[in-house]
Amino acid sequence: MSDASDGRGQLRAHLQFYGELGVTGFSRDPRWRRRPPVAPGQVETGAAPLPMAASADDDVLRVPDVAEDSLRSQAEQADALASLQAHIGPSCQRCKLCALGRQQVVYGVGNPAADLMIIGEAPGADEDVQGIPFVGRAGQLLTKIIEAIDLRRDDVYIANVIKCRPPGNRNPEPDEVATCEPFLLQQIDIVQPRVVVALGKFAAQTLLQTDTPITRLRGQAYPFRDAALVPTFHPAYLLRSPDKKRETWEDMKLVRALLRGEAR
Repeated sequence: MSDASDGRGQLRAHLQFYGELGVTGFSRDPRWRRRPPVAPGQVETGAAPLPMAASADDDVLRVPDVAEDSLRSQAEQADALASLQAHIGPSCQRCKLCALGRQQVVYGVGNPAADLMIIGEAPGADEDVQGIPFVGRAGQLLTKIIEAIDLRRDDVYIANVIKCRPPGNRNPEPDEVATCEPFLLQQIDIVQPRVVVALGKFAAQTLLQTDTPITRLRGQAYPFRDAALVPTFHPAYLLRSPDKKRETWEDMKLVRALLRGEAR
């Protein structure tokens, strides 16, 4: 098959996926990738370029101090995440999962100063091999979901409630969560996201400290550590139940509105 045929096939697959979500159109405007932050309650009117300040040489422009402060903050957040990762260690022995077949700690990945943080349950087999969250089939679907709200995977920060794969992909047990969840909460406090998406029943119930079913939790936002938390279905569940993609799309539209300051 030719490269062109492969490209058309991939395009058809992407369009079919977005159609299942209920997406009816796309923007070709590249400005969404550099959208400035919007104050809570303010409706976004469009992206504007950062103002530039003149230096002593009128032919040289530099980004104003506010942007430099932002870069410094992001570097500090990256350093803090790296320090926490080093503290946890590459072969953590704090809970019994270290002796139950897991290959490595799966820490977290993405923008250390992300406005959006996505949290799953635990690493799966692919993640355990690669050491990166959401890299299997569910991860590929998650990437498409992120792109559907005008973001790239690199724009967000992704982690799990626990950082080691449970045997057979079973649910994490209470003692495992008690050991590992504090590290996740530290990650959240370092990244300081404006919106947190909890993927699936386990992550949502753990973070919100509730036993309410995910079908009742989803569809709204909850206050959580200075952020808004939006529960939705886990991508692995969507692979088994594709009819739930449209509900997930509604949840992600809420996420997009929160990020843009168009919803509370």
